[in-house]
Amino acid sequence: MSFWVRFWGVRGSIACPTPRHIAFGGNTSCIEVEADGHRIILDAGSGIRELGDSFVKRGIQHAHILLTHTHWDHINGFPFFGPSYDPDCSFVVKAGHLSEMGGVRQILAGQMATPMFPVPLETLRANMSFEDFRAGETFDIGTVNVQTAALNHPQGATAYRINCGGKSVCYVTDTEHIPGKHDENILELIDGSDLVIYDSTYTDAEFPEKVGWGHSTWQEGVRLSQRANVKQLAIFHHAPEHEDAFMENVEREAQAAWDGAFVARERMRITLI
Repeated sequence: MSFWVRFWGVRGSIACPTPRHIAFGGNTSCIEVEADGHRIILDAGSGIRELGDSFVKRGIQHAHILLTHTHWDHINGFPFFGPSYDPDCSFVVKAGHLSEMGGVRQILAGQMATPMFPVPLETLRANMSFEDFRAGETFDIGTVNVQTAALNHPQGATAYRINCGGKSVCYVTDTEHIPGKHDENILELIDGSDLVIYDSTYTDAEFPEKVGWGHSTWQEGVRLSQRANVKQLAIFHHAPEHEDAFMENVEREAQAAWDGAFVARERMRITLI
């Protein structure tokens, strides 16, 4: 059995392909999880394009794509996911916040419809299945158990806890906290987990000017992780204006605050089993 996580996109809001975003990466949210032979993709930001290239090189043809939500920075890489055009591949796309808005298939089709994109969803040749659920439900992917929770974000978002072989990784982005009040949904979901990947778009100093934007801070991630007895915290969803020098300082401050915290970088791999 193996259980590991690899980051393919760690940025939030918009991709940043500049020399000042090299050390940590400029692609938007996309994470690969391998759990007991099952492949799971968390979000389809611009990082999923390189993940698709890697799938082709490794001969991987099947995966579940779990979307936190469908703001563009989390789905704009979907049309560029190469394996979705291969008839020998199959993918299940799931989302937990769209049942009352037409469902995930309709939303992704809209992104690829004229005049937004030249290639419609129907052009995808892979066997694509689209499934909607409600945040808070649980489901299984073979031997892997997935728990979900609703997040505080404009138009809604879903957090995931992936459990396999007695280990767990939680993906908690995009979400906005209330200062001085921990989110009980999140605390329950991440309780005792081995790794939490958390929305750390801002710092506590920046947060007051960003209230209502739907994001949190690395300091709140530390507070939640310590409260929930989490083993490791991955600081994730870096703001576009947070260039390499800024993120290096965040990493120093975070590790001084708690040695379980680190800043996620593109291509970083964390092994749980």
